[in-house]
Amino acid sequence: MTAQHESPDVFVSPIPRTINAIGPALTEGKRAEFSREVLAAEQGAQLDEVMNRWWMEAMLDRAPGRERRGRDARAGRGLVPLPGRVEDGG
Repeated sequence: MTAQHESPDVFVSPIPRTINAIGPALTEGKRAEFSREVLAAEQGAQLDEVMNRWWMEAMLDRAPGRERRGRDARAGRGLVPLPGRVEDGG
């Protein structure tokens, strides 16, 4: 098993889980879809689900080099081996 290796000092500060914070943090293409979904969602569990999903997407959009890392991972570049599976002691 392999994973991409990134510097541990890469840090993205969190954004508030509000419509006014999530929308602007998304890429332009995703912002319209977020607006459609959040405006159509009913208050409660449905709206919470939309907000949580798009908040995670907004946080990922802010991560430096996200697109490059995705391309590299798909191409198999910059991968490092991961330790083997840990066996259950019981």
